[in-house]
Amino acid sequence: MSANKDKAAKIIIDTDPGIDDAMAIHLAFADARLELLALTSVFGNVFTDQATRNALALVEQAGSRIPVAAGAMRPRTQTPNTPSHYVHGKEGFGTLPAPTPKAQPDPREAAHLLSEMCRQQSGEIILCPVGPLTNIAALLDVDPDIAAHVKKLVIMGGAVWCPGNVTQVAEANIWNDPHAADRVFAADWDIDLIGLDVTQKVTCVQDDFEGLRQTSPEIGGFLADITSFYIDFYHSVVGQHICMMHDPSAVIAITDRDAFEFRQAPLRVICEGEEIGQTVAETQSGRRPVNVAVGVDSARVRKIFLDICAQADTIRNKRIAAT
Repeated sequence: MSANKDKAAKIIIDTDPGIDDAMAIHLAFADARLELLALTSVFGNVFTDQATRNALALVEQAGSRIPVAAGAMRPRTQTPNTPSHYVHGKEGFGTLPAPTPKAQPDPREAAHLLSEMCRQQSGEIILCPVGPLTNIAALLDVDPDIAAHVKKLVIMGGAVWCPGNVTQVAEANIWNDPHAADRVFAADWDIDLIGLDVTQKVTCVQDDFEGLRQTSPEIGGFLADITSFYIDFYHSVVGQHICMMHDPSAVIAITDRDAFEFRQAPLRVICEGEEIGQTVAETQSGRRPVNVAVGVDSARVRKIFLDICAQADTIRNKRIAAT
């Protein structure tokens, strides 16, 4: 992997940190093939103010100074769902107390930051939303032509040809704002959807994170600390001491897309009734097809995550020394 940032993929992560969000963000910071330009926050795993605070703490932990912009506080139309504190902990990082980052959020609202940065570097930035799609829909509201300036959208969300994880048919990110998701899928941009069809097949265990603690004591140790709560949740649901690597899989789909198999289908989202939040393939919709991930080399994706995060402290120390 080249450390030449001129050739690195430029990305912005829209996030609701969240344990697997923290994994994805530290993975992006540690991967020399990526240049993480900014974070934008949204509700979902936690409330938006918590997500913003947690994002700022992750940036600080990584020795970075990239901007963090606060985004939407609630869904576009529906009543907000309760944050999934039972999955990610009351403050978003398992049993750890609320962090106290030193930096303040960027003064711009998330959608405006996204618009400005994507236009300033037109055709160069990949947006990677790993929470509800409210900020991305708001971006379309404030800048209707923005799709022409975004290189690609790589979304963690959806359950197209598999069961959901919050209802029988709905995945959490889409379910938390189905109206926003439908708006995003209707727009004319290149989308890779990394949903439950593949992310439930990529798992890690506590020993994996304890290994990261040995090789990268600060960031790896942090990930080990927060994932114990996450693994306990999964044990209560699936009866195994594992955690599913939802958000990191989306980041890896940017750098190692050939680890995934895709099927094209236009998508719409059901926005009312018992099937609310379901992502439905509709070939006759007239919408631009979405590249839906349907297969994954799970062992390869797991190894990429662990190998790169093992270097997180080293990369952070180099980043600090260079500033």
